[in-house]
Amino acid sequence: MPEIWIAFAEAAGIPVLKRTTREEPDYDKLMRWRLGILKEHGLGLKEIQDTIAKIDPLPGAREFLDKLREHTQVIILSDTFEQFGMPLMKKLGWPTLFCNTLEVAENGEIIGYRMRCPQSKLTTVRALQSAGFVTIAAGDSYNDLDMIRASKAGFLFKSTDAIKADNPDLPAYEAYDELLAAIKRAMEE
Repeated sequence: MPEIWIAFAEAAGIPVLKRTTREEPDYDKLMRWRLGILKEHGLGLKEIQDTIAKIDPLPGAREFLDKLREHTQVIILSDTFEQFGMPLMKKLGWPTLFCNTLEVAENGEIIGYRMRCPQSKLTTVRALQSAGFVTIAAGDSYNDLDMIRASKAGFLFKSTDAIKADNPDLPAYEAYDELLAAIKRAMEE
């Protein structure tokens, strides 16, 4: 999916909200900063959800997930929030999404958030592995690196030049067909 915060920054006319985990590795710091900006501008969940309703998956994303699910189970691990993610999952054919939850006041102000668990992506990968699952992971941000490295195989996908340069040992792909082929090869090994 396109980055929700970037789309919302553009819709709200607040360019500083374009900062994501692709630039800021400390998620808690990033979210506290975002919530402060929302409060400063009097914006809440409704305004963000109005933007989310207009977001469509990246071209080829749904087809990629459909093809991948022909070969294996798929779980999307995200640091997004249920209130953001569920409308988008409908557009992707309802893949399984593990994410976090926003704390929202009655007036719609986002007053906080609850992480599903500490280091949610890495913790989830390790939990799946402890249950006997083999994991293969792909991601684009700093907060994906531990999950990628803990998996049997891991890939950067549509990542930044800085993240790719900092992690030259991780295969990096830009196209869905390349990523699908890499995942299939990893499954065969």
